[in-house]
Formats: sequence, structure tokens, C-alpha cells
Amino acid sequence: MANEPMPVIGKDVIESLTLGMYEDSRFVFREYIQNSADQIDKGVLVGLLSKDQGEIHINIDTEGRSITIDDNATGIPEKDVIPILKNIAQSTKERGVHKGFRGIGRLGGLAYCSRLIFETSYAGEPVRSILSWDASMLKRIINDRSEKEDAASVISKVTSFKSEKEEVGKHYFRVIMEGVSADELLNVGDVHDYLSMVAPLPFPTRFIFKSKIYEEAKVMGVSIDEYRIFLNTDQVFKGYSTYIKKDESQSPYDQVIDLVFFKSFAKDGKLLYWGWHSLSEKNQSLNQVNYMRGFRLRKSNIQVGDEYSLLKLHRDRRFHFYFFGEVYGVHPGLIPNSRRDYFIENDIEQEFENSLRGYFHVDVYRLCYMASEINSSVKKLQELREFEKVFQEKSALGFTDRSEHQEYKERFERKKEEALKAKSKIEKLERDDSGAEPIKKILKRVVQPGKTSEVDLVMLPLDNAKPKFRTDNLTSLSKEERKFLSRIFTIIRNVLDKQTAENVIQKIEEEIR
Repeated sequence: MANEPMPVIGKDVIESLTLGMYEDSRFVFREYIQNSADQIDKGVLVGLLSKDQGEIHINIDTEGRSITIDDNATGIPEKDVIPILKNIAQSTKERGVHKGFRGIGRLGGLAYCSRLIFETSYAGEPVRSILSWDASMLKRIINDRSEKEDAASVISKVTSFKSEKEEVGKHYFRVIMEGVSADELLNVGDVHDYLSMVAPLPFPTRFIFKSKIYEEAKVMGVSIDEYRIFLNTDQVFKGYSTYIKKDESQSPYDQVIDLVFFKSFAKDGKLLYWGWHSLSEKNQSLNQVNYMRGFRLRKSNIQVGDEYSLLKLHRDRRFHFYFFGEVYGVHPGLIPNSRRDYFIENDIEQEFENSLRGYFHVDVYRLCYMASEINSSVKKLQELREFEKVFQEKSALGFTDRSEHQEYKERFERKKEEALKAKSKIEKLERDDSGAEPIKKILKRVVQPGKTSEVDLVMLPLDNAKPKFRTDNLTSLSKEERKFLSRIFTIIRNVLDKQTAENVIQKIEEEIR
């Protein structure tokens, strides 16, 4: 065993951990923000700065095709720069405590630029350390299948280190991506939207329910990690809004009327997760234009996966996008995997899935079903009121013949029957003291006095009332002529579509008058 050769780790492992690690290139922002957030936390812990002094700045130079991400946290001591920034998967961070802990995310930028540069200065040291990675050379070496270099020798070839003088009071860490190849990384608008859902940001002022989220977190004794992050000088906030859009127009289609909170504890008594989701008046599927839609999974307030990650846990997957909200994984056993698209499989992860699946299958499913019943019932009542107006207008104008009059009577009776059932259903829900609070809130918002449940259903049409016919208005014609014209109107109505028939009949009436 003593003479057994040491295993060789080939260069392809670098490709797996950098060039082929993630599907969405924008993850590089998440990884670098994650590292900066950890260092800001460290800086706060050692008294270097307060939490509200910590800042992360992202600058995208579209024309120059470069990206810079820097923070004002602790920086890295000169002696630790090479051990930390040159080695792979040798992180000094603690799993379950820090946001990043594998030591591979910082190299993600290699896949999307020609050169990756790390610049840092540690508080109290008059030195700026610079470690450069030649990403273009790295890709050439990996793609050259004639050479079988090991990973360590390849890293030595593509990296270079130097130090320069720096002001002793400066402390920072900076990432520079030169020659950015991915256009999506240079699209400031898309990057802003991505950060607004992924990064550990504060809630925007326009989201009027943010105070309720902070209050709920305080009651449970948990903190929501938030950082001041700037994109090209503008501070970025989470992408939540009180209003819901139907299309690209700015006109709101629906709005949030309240939030619903939920939580669960693990078998060991520790808080497993907690979360919140929107409650809207219409409670319908949100279009993609509302990019904040869906239940978002988060750990340390950084998104895990995307809007589809929790879709599999729903009883009816449609209901996943009826809301927007967040599920905060709290238990230390909930650990994001290396791709950060879900948690690693373990007993706590199974508890998490089983518990959240139960919440989705029972509470969310019932809420969506009952809200649909409420809105459907309200619609039936509104349809009756609208048809009442149509019937009255038609009665005043006159029917083309007796069959049309009978058709309108039957339609009215059907709508009246449906409305009576809807009214009964709403009243039953209003009397039900065991109903869930979110359903009560929708009822209170949607079912307004005088418009729905308290409306007196109309009793038209009267069976003994003599209907008026359109030919009755043509007094210049004889009784026989009006009777003959009525037959013509009937033929027109039976042969042509509704609108065309009405136009033809109106033209005939105008000519005769």
C-alpha cells in the first residue's frame, strides 16, 4: 500500500466544476454575491463594519463586455489569497453556517469570459493581491484531447499572481470578468430581474405587505438576511409588487389583498421551514409577465433553483402559479446541492418534502378550489344581472317572433336558476365558521353587499305578460303585412349569424319607416 501511486485528477474535472456546472449563465452573479455576503457577515462579526454599511456593487459594461463585482467586506489576507483563490473545493467555510462552503462557485465565471481576475485587500494590510485566471487558455487546454494533463498542472499554467501597494485602510474583494462571451450577462434589464428574485435583497417599498413578513419573522425568532446590492449604481430590491398584471401594459389586472403564512417543525423540534404567499382577489394563474410568480425556495434568503423547483410537490401543479411567495428553508440539515438547484438528499430533506407536500395538497389545494367556487358563484350572479338588462332592452325593442321570445325566457330562467344556486353557495360559505381564514378574506373582498349575496334576484320574465314584437313598431303596415314581415325576420334570424341578422333587420325597419 505504501508504494501505491497517488490518484491523478484529470483536467476534465475543471470543466465539470466550471464550464459545465450550470445551465443558466446568470448564476455567476448569485455565486459572487453569496461569497460577498459571507464576508460582510464576517466583517460585521469582527466589528469591521455594521450590517447596513456592507455593500455589494455590480457594474456591467455592455460596450466593453466586462463585469465587475466588488464588496467592502474583510477582503482576504495576502498570505491566504493563493490557498483560497487558486485551490478548488478547499473552502474554509463551515457547512450549514455560511451561504457558500464548497469553494467552487467563484470559478463559475471562467465559462463566460476570456479572463477572470480576483483583486482583494485585507483590512490593515497595505497590499492589493491580484490573482488572474486565463479563461481562454483554460478552454484551449481542456479542448486539446492530445494532452492528458492533471488538473493541478493546468491550474498552474492558467493562473498568475501579483501584489501591489494599497492604502492600509482599504478592505475589499473584487471580481472582474473581461471579454464576457455570454450576451445574457450583459443585459442589464434581464440581470436586474434575475437578481430581484435570486439575491438576498430587501423588499421594495411598493410591496405594502413587507412589514407583515418582517413581523412574522420576528415572532418566530428568525432573521431574513438582506444586503445592499447595487447594479450600475442603482440599488436592487426584490421583485414583488402588490399589483398583478395580465400583459405587458402597466394596468393592474388583479391585486394582492393579504398574505398567508405557514411553517413546519422537524421531528427534532427545530424549525424546518416557514414561508408566505400572496392572496389575491381573483386567485387565478399568474401570466409569465409577472416574473415573481410561483413559490420560491430560499436558503439564507438566496433562491435555491428557480420558480419550478417546488412544482413537483403540488397536488395540482396549476396551483403553483396562482400565487407568488417564498419558502425559507431554516433547518441546518437543509443544505443546497452543488448546483444550488435543490437540497441534498438526507432525512431532513425528506421531512421537508413530506411536510410541504402536505401543505400544498391540503391547504393550498383547498384554497384554490374554494376561491374558484367563490369567483364562479359571483360570476353567475353578475351574469344574471347583465342578462336582465339585455332582456329588458330586448323586451322594449321587441322580439322578432315568438320563438325568440321563448328562447330569451328559457335563457333567463337558466341563468336565474344558476344564480340562485350560486347565492346559496356563497351564503353557506359566509355562515361556515370553520372556514379557513384566507377563504374568509376572499369572501369579504369579492362578495360585496348589494352586488352579490345580498342582491334581490329579479323575477322577470312574467309568463302572463304579452310580449312585444318588432313588427308592432311598424304601424304604417297592415296586420297581414306585419305578420308576413315577421316570417321574413324569422328566416333572416335562422339563416344568418346573430350580428348580421340584426343589421339586416334594422336596415329593413329603417326602409319601411
